[in-house]
Order: sequence, then C-alpha cells, then structure tokens
Amino acid sequence: MWRQDRRLERDLARWRAAGWVTAEGETAIRAEIAARRPMFGLSGALAVLGAVLLGFAAMSFVAANWQEMSKLARLLLLATGLVGAYGGAGLLFARGLQPFAHAALLLGVAIFGASIMLIAQMYHMEGNPPDAVLTWALGAFGTGALVGSNPSLGAALVLAGLWSGWETAVTGGVHLWFVPAAVAIGAVTAARGWEQGVKAVGLALAVWVVALGYLLNDGHAHQLVVVIGLAVAAAGVVLTRADLAHLAVRMPVDAATLVGLGMGTAFAGAYAMQFIETTSLVSLVLLAVLTLGALMAVIAWGARTGHRGILWLGYAAFSVEVLGIYFKTIGTLFGSSLFFLATGIVVLMLAALAWRINERTQLAGGGR
Repeated sequence: MWRQDRRLERDLARWRAAGWVTAEGETAIRAEIAARRPMFGLSGALAVLGAVLLGFAAMSFVAANWQEMSKLARLLLLATGLVGAYGGAGLLFARGLQPFAHAALLLGVAIFGASIMLIAQMYHMEGNPPDAVLTWALGAFGTGALVGSNPSLGAALVLAGLWSGWETAVTGGVHLWFVPAAVAIGAVTAARGWEQGVKAVGLALAVWVVALGYLLNDGHAHQLVVVIGLAVAAAGVVLTRADLAHLAVRMPVDAATLVGLGMGTAFAGAYAMQFIETTSLVSLVLLAVLTLGALMAVIAWGARTGHRGILWLGYAAFSVEVLGIYFKTIGTLFGSSLFFLATGIVVLMLAALAWRINERTQLAGGGR
C-alpha cells in the first residue's frame, strides 16, 4: 500500500504537469482512492487478533480459577468484563480509533460467549447444548447489526456455522435453520457494503449445500448438489450479460462470485459422484468427460470475460479432477494413459481453436 501511494503521488504530479488532470480532478481522484481503501489496515488486523487472544486468555483464566470463586464473584467478574469491553469500545469510537473499537467489541462478544457457558455450568442448566452457541451467535449478530461491526458479523457467521454443524451432528439430519440465519447475516453485511463478508456468507451457504449430498438419501444425493451448483453458476452467467443499471436495488454480490460459488458447488458434487460413490468404469468415464468439459467451458468463460479468479479456480478444479481420475484408475494404467492422451489432445485442439477465434476477432476489430 505504501508503494502504491508513492506511485500515485508521482503519477498525479506528472499528469498535473502535463495538463491531463486539473486541480479539481486530482481532488476527486484522491477522494475516490481514499474511499476505496479498507478500514482495517495492519494495525486493525493486529488489534482484532489481539482481541481474540485476550478473549481466549480471559476464558482460560476464569475456567482455571472458577471453582475457587464464589458465585457472586463469578457474576461480578463476567459483568465487569462485558461492561469494560463494550464501554471501552464506546470510548474508542468516540476518539476515532475505529479498528481498536471493533477489536474491543469482538472481545466483548468473546466474553459474552464465555459468560453463557460458565453460567450454564455454574447453575447446572440442562438443555440442547447447541442452543448455547445459538445464543452466542445472536449476541454477536446483534452487536454487528446495531453498532455496525464487521468483525462481529464475521464472528456471528462462524458461530452460526458451529451451531448448525453441532445440530447436524446431534440429529444426523439437515439443519434448515442455518439458511435463514446466514441470509440474515448476509443481508446486514450487504447493507453495510462489506463485499468480503457477503462472499463469506455465500461460501458458507455453498458448504451447506455440498453437505446435503452426504445427508440426504443416505448420503447419495450428490446429484442434487450438482444441479443446485449449476443453477447458481448459470444465474451468474446470465447476470453478467444482463443490463442491471436500471434496477434500483443493488446486487448484494457480483455475478462472477455467483459463477465461482456455483462452479465450486457443482464440482464438489460431481467429485463425490465420481470418486466417493461406488461407480462403474463406464459411469466414471462418462462423468469425467462431462466434468472436464464443464470445467473447460468455465475456464474459457473466465478467460473471455477477464475474470481471473474464475479462470484460476477452473484451472485448480481441472487439476484436482485429473488427479482424481489418475488415482481412481491407477490399477489400469494403460486405460488411464489413453484417457489422458485423448483428453490432452482435445484440450490442445480447443486451445488452438480459441486462438484462431481470438485472432479473427482482433483482425475484424482492426478492420473496422
């Protein structure tokens, strides 16, 4: 970031001297660059990490000395920790120390969770254990939504995932309540304009969908995962071509992210169908051909549209697929060598065709 700032200063001075940028334009450029900078730099990241470590330290200290303290002392200690964390966050906000204030809020969220667990233990409360994590997640979500704290919203998402995973482990079935919980966190995150948080919510939902393949139909519902993933990816492709400028509602996530999440979900389902399920050689070859073809289409789409993230994600999935085929067919080396030979030839032919199409497009554009 420091090098980028120095380069920007040099470029602005050169553009201003050449008459390309006016004083008003320079001011506007600086304002836009400042608005794009993340609120959390290195100091903010270290402050949040420090708050997490302090939270664990507090929980460990209290747990180690818990039995030696009276109930009143325990409650006073927990209340003092909560008031100190949230009150300190308020003071830090008032002084304009935003990153450290958010770190203090995260510390308060950690103490809140420790208070739930320790009070339940102190009064021998019984019930559904995941409900304690749900209460903790609601506290983190309330902090993030009311105060506008991205780290607290991130903690709420992690705790919601822990709650859902615990419920799934206890019941052995699909935990549907995770979906509205994730959507609520995503809605607040999108309203705050936190793009990385929205992507994290999308990733969490993708993981939940992939888990459906192992939970439904006695663990043989991976076809459903593939269908859902392909539908999401197709929706992303359609949105990249649609003109959404006239819509008053801003999309919470960009279309390329939808393509990436859908592709990853579909690939996870297809991978399970090929290499986790028991399949015949004919079914394996058919699924492998379809999967490789779909991945090549995704790679071509990423290259054509300039979405490098999708391009490299497609490359990684393609490599994982080829390695899976190799280890699955390692007992029939001759057959696998023929498969790789044929696949390599097809890929090279497609590369040559794409090169010719690109050349013709550039020539046509130059002729005009």
